[in-house]
Amino acid sequence: MNTITDTEFSHFQRFIFQAAGITLSPGKKALVCGRLAKRLQANELSNYTEYFELLSSGKAATEVQTAVDLLTTNETYFFREPKHFDLLRSLATAAASKPQPFRVWSAASSSGEECYSIAMVLADCLGTSAWEVVGSDISQRVLQRARAGHYPVERTRHIPPAYLKRFCLKGMGEQEGTVLVERPLRARVNFAQVNLNTELPKALGMFDVIFLRNVMIYFNGDTKRQVVARVLSLLKPGGHFCIGHSESLNEINNEVLQVAPSIYRKA
Repeated sequence: MNTITDTEFSHFQRFIFQAAGITLSPGKKALVCGRLAKRLQANELSNYTEYFELLSSGKAATEVQTAVDLLTTNETYFFREPKHFDLLRSLATAAASKPQPFRVWSAASSSGEECYSIAMVLADCLGTSAWEVVGSDISQRVLQRARAGHYPVERTRHIPPAYLKRFCLKGMGEQEGTVLVERPLRARVNFAQVNLNTELPKALGMFDVIFLRNVMIYFNGDTKRQVVARVLSLLKPGGHFCIGHSESLNEINNEVLQVAPSIYRKA
């Protein structure tokens, strides 16, 4: 494997910060080296400087997206942080009698487990009423996996058994050991590529609940403030905002008030 020099690593620190607002600590040098090594081989390049020059040339948009995909960390699982889903269940039940659609945004949806967890709760509480889940991520690679809704069975262990039986199909034959989210539920979830570090698409609309969990840990202070302000601009008054338990909005934003650990409400 090619080794990466400190200077080359600094190039990719700048690259991913400019592309996605992500701050790579010096401890991520081995990660960058490991994840990009195959791209050097695929492009028949001899070192990371040549690869960085390719990305900077303006002639390799597909390769830029591939590099962004490889350098963004995507870790998630079904029904992560159960208290957020208890809140969601309560809010959805209260919204059942209202005519307007109940909309939830998973703003860094990764491979889709969070979105489908949200959708299972809404389908249970709201049935065929008007509701929608939007999942977004900067990585096209994980969005493709999310749209498929196809997961190894071991990733489904946190799904309540009744939901697993109701909303998922167990793989047979060649698909044994996997689970597929049923088509009607997948149809209620819309996925879109969104870079939270740039102006958000107006087509996203407004939301009753927004999940932005375990994302801010990758941003520096200024980027956190900018990203949170953008995301909260799409939260309806009275809407709820969920972040990761290891995260805080202290000195980041005062548009929302904390109502429980990692749960905020817009006035």
